[in-house]
Amino acid sequence: MTASQPQPSCHRPVLTRQVLAGFAAMPQPEHLLDCTVGGAGHSSLLLAAHPHGQVTGLDQDPGACQAAALALAPFPGRWRIHNCNFASHQPPPQQRFSGILADLGVSSPQLELAERGFSLRHAGPVDMRMNQGAGETAGQLLQRLSEAELAALIRTYGEDRRARSIARRLVARRPFANTTDLAAAIAGAYPPRQRHGRIHPATRTFQALRMVVNQELEALSTLLQRGPDWLLPGGIFAVISFHSLEDRLVKQAFLKDSRLERLTRKPLTAEPEEAAGNPRSRSAKLRLARRVQGAGVGGVEGSGAKDQPLRRPPPG
Repeated sequence: MTASQPQPSCHRPVLTRQVLAGFAAMPQPEHLLDCTVGGAGHSSLLLAAHPHGQVTGLDQDPGACQAAALALAPFPGRWRIHNCNFASHQPPPQQRFSGILADLGVSSPQLELAERGFSLRHAGPVDMRMNQGAGETAGQLLQRLSEAELAALIRTYGEDRRARSIARRLVARRPFANTTDLAAAIAGAYPPRQRHGRIHPATRTFQALRMVVNQELEALSTLLQRGPDWLLPGGIFAVISFHSLEDRLVKQAFLKDSRLERLTRKPLTAEPEEAAGNPRSRSAKLRLARRVQGAGVGGVEGSGAKDQPLRRPPPG
């Protein structure tokens, strides 16, 4: 399976009850911008809950866009998908949404497909790009950075106290034949008793590399700056994060942005039943804010990057 083919529909959206409740009272007309549409798990549930609603979905992974199109087929004429990173998306000047949703991180299909290069346990190319048609791979990044730069990357984005030891081993062992070769090199920086726990010792470093390769924090910062201007008064802004750095950015933006009113002082998390049945949900944090009536316009200028529309609904 290539990156441009539909991904398996095994991804389970997280915090669905909380998301549906958060968007229960969107202003009219109900039009949601799903910034990370993926397999359209959240979008399909929201379209079912809002019979007159519309969804515009964004995803930089071509395979995810194809999967979303299949999942949304039962809602003809009510959705459109753009193959783009949400940081480069620029709606038409007069376009306003009643809700914005961003579910950050990597989907289950991306993690499970060895050829995507995210997997710790299945050998694949050291890639880690959400869009495999553009940008620097994780393997190229590992070759380019110095030991000090790698240590800083792992410490900052992976929050791993063994960052220096890991970086030293990476420089000594590079280049890496595949992701399992890379994972083994990272695990070697840990004492033997810590190499076989429930969480693989390379998890944090893989996360750090993925975040840098895809410029995830930069993209999130751009969305948090631009997003409020895309909302109708009373519109809902919802972000699901899986990393403390992401959650911190969202928390501060929702707290300090005069265009927004916080709806969640503390993030919403998975209930015990969901956490037991869907391990990915255990680290998920949902924060919600509402567009303030009469707030001024802020944000940064559009990048000028053009989206690639996959499908538009018929007129009317």
